[in-house]
Amino acid sequence: MPTLHWLTREKDLAASAQAPYRLLEAVETYGDDPHTENMLIQGDNLDGLKALLPFYAGKVKCVYVDPPFNTGQAFEHYDDNIEHSIWLGMMYARFELIRDLLSVSGTLVVHLDDEELAYCTIILDEIFGRVNRINLCTFRQGAAVGHKSINPGVVTVTNYLLIYAKDKLSSWVPNKVYTKRDRDKRYSSYIENYDANYKDWKLIPLSQALAKELGIKKSNLKKELGDNYEEVTNNFVMKNAHRVVQSVSPAYNSVGQGTRNIIDLSKQHPETLFLQSREGYSDIYLKDGKRWLFYKSKLKEIDGELVSGEPLTNLWDDLLSNNLHNEGGVKFPKGKKPESLIQRVLSLFTEPGEVVLDSFLGSGTTAAVAHKMNRKYIGIENGEHAASLCIPRLQRVIEGEQGGISKAVNWQGGGSFRFYRLGEPVFDEAGRINPAIRFPALAAHIWFCEVRSPYTGTPDSPLLGIHDGVAYYLLFNGILGDKTIDGGNVLTTPILKNLPEHDGPKVIYGEGCRFGEARLKKERITFKHIPYDIKAR
Repeated sequence: MPTLHWLTREKDLAASAQAPYRLLEAVETYGDDPHTENMLIQGDNLDGLKALLPFYAGKVKCVYVDPPFNTGQAFEHYDDNIEHSIWLGMMYARFELIRDLLSVSGTLVVHLDDEELAYCTIILDEIFGRVNRINLCTFRQGAAVGHKSINPGVVTVTNYLLIYAKDKLSSWVPNKVYTKRDRDKRYSSYIENYDANYKDWKLIPLSQALAKELGIKKSNLKKELGDNYEEVTNNFVMKNAHRVVQSVSPAYNSVGQGTRNIIDLSKQHPETLFLQSREGYSDIYLKDGKRWLFYKSKLKEIDGELVSGEPLTNLWDDLLSNNLHNEGGVKFPKGKKPESLIQRVLSLFTEPGEVVLDSFLGSGTTAAVAHKMNRKYIGIENGEHAASLCIPRLQRVIEGEQGGISKAVNWQGGGSFRFYRLGEPVFDEAGRINPAIRFPALAAHIWFCEVRSPYTGTPDSPLLGIHDGVAYYLLFNGILGDKTIDGGNVLTTPILKNLPEHDGPKVIYGEGCRFGEARLKKERITFKHIPYDIKAR
């Protein structure tokens, strides 16, 4: 498979492995759920992705990233003028960690313009495998108006979404998504006597049926309805979709033998309407070799509304960016994406309750949409606007703000999220616990790794908590008062006697253990050695 080479490639390929592992330090919870799994992380996203590995490796269902496009423009919140080699190195390391975080059925969606699209495709082919490249979708986000229309040549109005599966050949299955479309005018016939036996059905022109419904002469229909003609016709078709049809010639060689037999029979008896009943599939009506297609099969529920729909294609030209600057109540010039775009991505690749990740969170759009769609989410954003933009936006979502997709998903407010900052690296260059790591930070990390819930213990007890009948202890930083090098951090008989009692299995983390296997088994202790048994690499 072809690979892409750039000036610092060898160094950049080792970046994800060499990134320090940092602890996640909880700062504050917003909302009324102290056990929320929704996370907003402030800090460099390479370190943030690395910090998530012990908790979420193989568990994220969908990753959407909208990285700097490298267009040479200087955004207010981003330095988007990045040399190609720097951009490639930055993204390669992050894509490697994203791959490790994705579940086997997970999906990566990368939003780009054409500046780095070709290069990004090559490095993603290398990281994920070309077989896992799914789609390149074109997203129309503008029009050839204003200053764009002044310059000669082709006017750019699109971006692209590059989509990869973690393992396409295993358990990757996208959802079926439909988009709203205009009425299909080929459906121009109407069953006049629908309540009769199907053999007696009679077709009349749709316009004739509408004129009869309205008490208007067919010849005067368009004149009397004027500008309302299309709207009135559309409403009539929606109301009577079960009896609005079009006749088509089926692909004779593409249907089953039973259907071919009925096609032949209908040609032999052109005045008779034949019915082929099919269990689990829609019935087939045939007359004179042609199949009657019913408009009701084109109706789909989209955003809670029954409309004419068609399967989603790779051209996304229906997501308008009107009033985008007001979405979420935050200003993020040229960098904000419409909530409807993220809604479509999450509708395609996730179900409620599954985990969504955006490591270039920007103004917080992905987190806001995931919150409204009842997905768990993790957002990583560097700089002060993680707090100044993302937190207020998510707070407004909790309060029930009605912008973006709120009405489409009937959002009423509620939910919670927790704000984190990246702490000190866990290990020094020699692989030892960083001396700057304090007991509460390591305790929170170990508790979360073991039981998948936030740490609520106190910094003065080695007992982290009891979960499912198992007690978890941490011997670190001389928590029992002995500040000698290994005193208090090594499991001995005196130390065991000083631990808070628990009549059940125990997991004890420490820097050493003086017990043999027989003693550990007798005491029902699982000992885990610091730093080797800490999930951090």
